[in-house]
Amino acid sequence: MHYRSLNRQSPPVDFRAATIAGQAPDGGLYFPESIPQFAADFLKNLRQMPRPELALAVMQPYVGNAIPTADLARICAETVDFEFPLVPVQPDVAALELFHGPTLAFKDVGARFMSRCLGHFAQRGDTPAVTVLVATSGDTGGAVAAGFLGVPGVEVVILYPSGKVSPVQEQQLTTLGQNITALEVSGTFDDCQALVKQAFQDVELRARRFLTSANSINVARWLPQQLYYCFAVQQWPADAPAPVVSVPSGNFGNLCAGLLARASGLPLGPFIAACNANDPVPNYFRRGGHYLAQTAVPTVSNAMDVGNPSNFVRVLELFDNEFPRLAQALSADTVSDAETVAAIRYVWEEHHYLLDPHGAVAYAALRRYQAAHAHAHAPGLLLATAHPVKFPAVVEPILGHAIPLPPAVQHLQGRPKRSIELPVDYEELREFLLANN
Repeated sequence: MHYRSLNRQSPPVDFRAATIAGQAPDGGLYFPESIPQFAADFLKNLRQMPRPELALAVMQPYVGNAIPTADLARICAETVDFEFPLVPVQPDVAALELFHGPTLAFKDVGARFMSRCLGHFAQRGDTPAVTVLVATSGDTGGAVAAGFLGVPGVEVVILYPSGKVSPVQEQQLTTLGQNITALEVSGTFDDCQALVKQAFQDVELRARRFLTSANSINVARWLPQQLYYCFAVQQWPADAPAPVVSVPSGNFGNLCAGLLARASGLPLGPFIAACNANDPVPNYFRRGGHYLAQTAVPTVSNAMDVGNPSNFVRVLELFDNEFPRLAQALSADTVSDAETVAAIRYVWEEHHYLLDPHGAVAYAALRRYQAAHAHAHAPGLLLATAHPVKFPAVVEPILGHAIPLPPAVQHLQGRPKRSIELPVDYEELREFLLANN
């Protein structure tokens, strides 16, 4: 498999080069030159396949010869060695729980896969010491920090917006030490992301420090997210219609991976991009295909506070930038903070299921879609992307008590916070990266 830049000004590269570089030299995102199609036997046997075997079958065409099959099988097995249960919420709604990994967020899968791929390349001895430079709106940073902790030959620098992540999320970013450095930026996630992008386009900096990204712009972070949707289909009733899929959407890597799996033949119904007040993509649909970036605003579903989602360009590429084709497969909705909190309260009180704010956005958008398509008998699933414990200020007033800390985060309690404050100033980021090289 080769990958081409969506800016179309750089030569194609293999999986290894795309993973190490993160972004093409022309500033574009890498995209597979062809979309693999799931074999008939794979789809026939999907429900009986063990997760590691399934993961290897999905990822092998994308990795190609860059990693030997035995090593890739080990990487895949370690990536998916926790549960992904599809839990009924009410008769026509199920939640795919993606928060049973080490950092209680869906991004554990991509971070674990990518860290192990980079570790494999580093062990070969033909890869220079790598700095993983990543911006986070909440969960990415924690997953990346945990995934790369202690990986030889890899330093991790995480930019996060000060005061705009939850307490548990900040603990996951700032308490690990070792090869993990957290930069606390006095701005929004979009500011953090812009600083990271500027660093990748700085030729002199990259000549002196080998940078790669662990955001979902990196193919090794983005592509494994297809596995969630395979695990959902494994558990979906065989005699039921293909589900409508509601995805909490921030930087759009997760949703794009789902659409990619659908394009490969996975039996899934229409997708919903469930957005909070940061809704350039719902506005794109309202405007009939005219996209305008926004300035990010803070919401209770903070990991989705992205005003200019990087991966939407990949979504457009999947449909050859043809708006009518895209609109047949995908719709988008905006859910307010008030609607988000109301959804958490309603589902808890009526169905005894606890949503986090991001899952609640997906639930509200799904229910609105189902109400508008009642004639189609549209059963659906939502992606529950983070554990509710990460959002005590939102969830605990509804419960009336504190959420017990899962073992995955208990060990973070009492650890000192280690972060470096940084203004929204690229020159200061550049100075830091060069001084700490």
